[in-house]
Amino acid sequence: MELSIIVFKGNVCYNPPFAEYFRLIRTGLGIKMTTENNGSQSASNFKLILRALKHRNYRLFFVGQGISVIGTWMQMAALGWLVYRLTGSEFYLGLVSFSGQIPILLGCLIGGDFADRWPRRRIVIITQILAMIQALTLALIVAFHIVTIPKIILLSIFLGIVNAFDMPTRQAFVVEMVDDKKDLPNAIALNSLIFNLARQIGPMVAGFLIAQVGEASCFFINAISFIAVIYSLAAMRLTYSTQTKHNGAMLSGIKDGLSYAFGFMPIRSILLYTAAMCFVSMPYAVLLPVFAKSILHGGPQTYGFLLWSTGIGAFIGALLLARRKTVHGLDKVVVTAAGIFSAGVIGFSFSRNIWLSVLFIALPGYGIMVQLASINTILQSIVDDNMRGRVLSLHVMAFIGMAPFGSLLSGYLAEHIGAPHTVLISGILSFIIMLFFAKKLPAIRMLVHPIYARKGIIPEVAAGLQTAERFSAEAKE
Repeated sequence: MELSIIVFKGNVCYNPPFAEYFRLIRTGLGIKMTTENNGSQSASNFKLILRALKHRNYRLFFVGQGISVIGTWMQMAALGWLVYRLTGSEFYLGLVSFSGQIPILLGCLIGGDFADRWPRRRIVIITQILAMIQALTLALIVAFHIVTIPKIILLSIFLGIVNAFDMPTRQAFVVEMVDDKKDLPNAIALNSLIFNLARQIGPMVAGFLIAQVGEASCFFINAISFIAVIYSLAAMRLTYSTQTKHNGAMLSGIKDGLSYAFGFMPIRSILLYTAAMCFVSMPYAVLLPVFAKSILHGGPQTYGFLLWSTGIGAFIGALLLARRKTVHGLDKVVVTAAGIFSAGVIGFSFSRNIWLSVLFIALPGYGIMVQLASINTILQSIVDDNMRGRVLSLHVMAFIGMAPFGSLLSGYLAEHIGAPHTVLISGILSFIIMLFFAKKLPAIRMLVHPIYARKGIIPEVAAGLQTAERFSAEAKE
């Protein structure tokens, strides 16, 4: 295999060209691209992966969101590098991350109640406008050299408040963009796909721009990118809404959501597993700037390349999920992905070579994305429509709201025992949590199976229901 060479300030990384990456991805996915009598099979595979795009509203959202998320990843990469450049402190990396995520933990239940109470598209448009204002403000204070850590923390808190309303609403809104609910799992997988494709592009562009013109350019581009998603939302033609609004008091609505979610063991177990896993998995993401600069002795490009490799793993995972035809069996996928995540994090903690680090860091990228997307799909499949926003707000709280504590703890531990040891402990704890969850799977399946059967999600049951309906229709005739 022909190799190209990338040099990062004294580090040499042998990087296979993009064509070879795509060949490996196609091979792993079983997508054949030869011209020998299998062109129709290849086209069928791609149609299967992209089937949710046949819905106009979702197609608009997919494109607009894709552009916007590239800017979001550029801002995330630039912000991490900016904080580490200003302070040289692992603790402040964790503190800034904590500041942006703690409002989600505190406010997401209110956001979920809003998502079940008000038109979801209107809420998402407002939150995207506010996020654009935050990015523009960040760009201006950096460009005019008046940036300080307290200002960054305040802006991070503001964005966290916005996300507390945006994230559960946007997840619940997906079901309204897809007319055929059989395509909902594919739509959720494609959301992860475009998110992780942007994850590859954004950090690489950010690394280049930071080195050439500074961090402010990344924040400006992110602010502009919000125009695309705002336009896509405004251009949608929603013919109907699956949303069942409730008009009770907010506290009563939140209480009902909590009782519903934690009173049903599968939802309760999934939420607790997600919270625990996200709490212990944060160090590898928060400490990437430390590994890029202090462990691998690189610069912004090294940091961007590590983020890009993480995105490669997540992108492959999203493609694999997009090929699935049913939510049935995703519980096993969650456990397998957790094992892959743990192995990658542990391997990354020991690596001191940039090429090995790039390989290892792709595994947690795959593992965390597949787990979160699979869990989201399972929840969306079993939850009642009138509780969708509130249950998804609890899911957001679990994977985002618990992360600030993991971020803060990872920064503290890294200052005392070093980044590699912190990441190693993270990988070990992730594996232990996965084992506990795996033991609960038989009980979860027993309770979820009737819901899948009632909704026709299980292929055999769906076929049986269709046959029964056909016989019933024929009998009436």
